[in-house]
Amino acid sequence: MKQTVNLSECNHPLFLSDIPEPILLENEILIKVSVCGVCHTELDEIEGRTPPPSLPVVPGHQAVGVVIAAGRSVRRFQIGDRIGAAWIFSTCGVCHYCRSNRENLCPDFKATGRDANGGYAEYMKVGEDFAYLIPQNFSDAQAAPLLCAGAIGYRSLHLTGLKDGQNLGLTGFGASAHLVMKMAKKLYPNSSIYVFARNEEERTFARELGAVWAGSIKESAPVKLDAIIDTTPVWLPILEALKNLAPGGRLVINAIRKEDADKDLLLELDYSSQLWMEKEIKSVANVARSDVADFLKLASQIFINPIIEEYPFVEANTALLDLKQKRIRGAKVLRIS
Repeated sequence: MKQTVNLSECNHPLFLSDIPEPILLENEILIKVSVCGVCHTELDEIEGRTPPPSLPVVPGHQAVGVVIAAGRSVRRFQIGDRIGAAWIFSTCGVCHYCRSNRENLCPDFKATGRDANGGYAEYMKVGEDFAYLIPQNFSDAQAAPLLCAGAIGYRSLHLTGLKDGQNLGLTGFGASAHLVMKMAKKLYPNSSIYVFARNEEERTFARELGAVWAGSIKESAPVKLDAIIDTTPVWLPILEALKNLAPGGRLVINAIRKEDADKDLLLELDYSSQLWMEKEIKSVANVARSDVADFLKLASQIFINPIIEEYPFVEANTALLDLKQKRIRGAKVLRIS
């Protein structure tokens, strides 16, 4: 990535370049990348909502590949192991948040593909404590979305406090939401899932995966919902979701940033209809390593298999533009090598 741009005005923000192979520290491993998932956070980086501290940078934080070299102190992995790297690249390890199992809130949180070169490359490095063995029952391409879309969905679902039999809503139906759907149907078999999405293709996809109802963002669900997870990059779904919450319900916002285009809508927030009756709003901040590790284990046990669209490495810009223009069915994955 060479500079932050508006993808609507410049549809080729990424360029191919030869860069030196990463030099390993003693606790780092070198990965020959096979695939890397494409995430909306890449759009946030490119368009300046969560800009990298320096440019150029190699984006991508859902990388899967094989260990081909290791620093002298590495003990967890061996040459040939198939591993993944996720959004969490490093933390300080000593602050109050790190010491209380909340490393995702660390003030020195570093993100793969933003603060350090990521997986849109043939080779990348990662600290051994921030890498994950890939379960054998997933292909590389299947595993890539699990590392972020799945892990952040796992954290979001946990934060809803949902109990089996309660009603769950999802706003937006892309990579993360479709994995939440698959997960929730297995973990909460007596719960019903309602989906709000802006286009009919997403709504149809949601019904195919088991939504009992799917409507547009501004529609009202046929019942009030105990929890809603918002996976969109805009503000309108927040306001509409609050209207659909049952008393005491919780809205969990699964987005690292929100776009500014419709933020003025917040002035229309109505306390009595949208916030009263002890409704809650909770945001999701990053992921902890435990989220990634626990979700990979769960996904392997109950086999949460993502629906994927695969692109050649050289079509990374096309994949991002498709994501920007909401041409989405499941998760997008780049085939690197």
